[in-house]
Amino acid sequence: MSKPATTLLRTAPLTAPRVSGDLPGPRSAALLARQERWESSARTYPRHLPIALAEGAGSFVRDVDGNVFIDFHAGAGVLSLGHNHPELVAAVRQQLDSLTHGLDFPTPAKDAFTQAQLSMLAPELRRRTRLHFCGPTGANAVEAAVKLCKIATGRGSIISSFRGAFHGSTHATMALSGLVSQKAPVRDGMPGVHFFPYTTGGPAPDSGSGNGADQLEQALRDSDGGIPLPAAVIMEMVQGEGGNLVADTDFVRRVREVTRALGIPLIVDEVQTGCGRTGTWFAYQQYGIEPDVVVASKALSGIGLPVALILYDTALDTWAPGAHIGTFRGNQLAFAAGVEAIRVIRRDNILGNVRRRGAQIADRLAGLTRNPWVRQVRGRGLMWEIDMADPRDGRPATEVATAVQRRALRHGLIVERDGREDAVVRILPPLNVTGEVVDTACSILVDAVSRPADRSAAS
Repeated sequence: MSKPATTLLRTAPLTAPRVSGDLPGPRSAALLARQERWESSARTYPRHLPIALAEGAGSFVRDVDGNVFIDFHAGAGVLSLGHNHPELVAAVRQQLDSLTHGLDFPTPAKDAFTQAQLSMLAPELRRRTRLHFCGPTGANAVEAAVKLCKIATGRGSIISSFRGAFHGSTHATMALSGLVSQKAPVRDGMPGVHFFPYTTGGPAPDSGSGNGADQLEQALRDSDGGIPLPAAVIMEMVQGEGGNLVADTDFVRRVREVTRALGIPLIVDEVQTGCGRTGTWFAYQQYGIEPDVVVASKALSGIGLPVALILYDTALDTWAPGAHIGTFRGNQLAFAAGVEAIRVIRRDNILGNVRRRGAQIADRLAGLTRNPWVRQVRGRGLMWEIDMADPRDGRPATEVATAVQRRALRHGLIVERDGREDAVVRILPPLNVTGEVVDTACSILVDAVSRPADRSAAS
């Protein structure tokens, strides 16, 4: 059996994008071929970002051929402080010498992590909040939140969700998500899920007519509405995978009012928006509400080490010992990194940087709306998307978005696609990204959007 090439071409520092030759380069191509031979067909990112990664630092990665890219995907948002932040790396190395795995036993690292997470909540909410450590993924935390609410309420058949939502790809979380193509091949999914329109603060792909909160209330208060009171309502403040759709403030507050009045726990999924991504520690904090359950995962460690948890009102804490377990819920390395991440975020005013860089991105990308193939540029904090649509009929322009992504990669910028029919170009920079890097990335992105769109428009 042949061995993969391991020699790296270190031809440029990790401080600026630099790409030479075709993509993938020969070393990347070899590893991609080996991956295709041995890994499952479910792999995704290398299919449209054909590179093999070798190392990373801050907002940059280098592939095995020596090409350097600005990474504005940041591990799908898990790398809140970028690749290999030195202080987080040091915290992990120190923890390695004492304990790496602790199940759900109390440890100094876990206690420090718990207190650090609680410290990011408002004092009144902090006093009545409990934490539950789940399996190491956001999907498992969503499953835990749903199970908790079903047990606490005694209602087992209904979970209300919203069109465009994404909560994971496990059996139950697929049922809670709006992505039909993902759940279509799986027969007999979790029953009892009802979807309502998701109301945004501006133009967006159609997720249903009318105010979702009004329709939710009408259905639940109507004795002939066909929907019993659900165990919970679950929602995102920003639908990340749905195309970065930002919820309207009145909509969110009305959903909270309705659920509180009817005694329905409100679960807020902050897997993508949490840990500072939108400019506050949790996105719900910008809406003036207090959820009953908060789901967090992705960026909790700040460095990509897996950890997931739910924070919930102590009144819901009715489940028995062992009601929701997971072997890897005691990741001491993630705890140590997460404590250090919060310390750095506070010291360096990272949330302020998120807001400043978000305003910078909004300003740099604003001119794209003059392009007829750009339906909308939208975002909050450091979650931004460019929604591509055919000006002739308004349909999602998937091919144009694909061309944008490929051209950006060829010029040294990694971006992702999501939304309806994968026609939305998405950027998720590290939260500590500098203004200089944002400026460079936006220049690449503006050029990548304009050229493919012009060609498509002319075709």
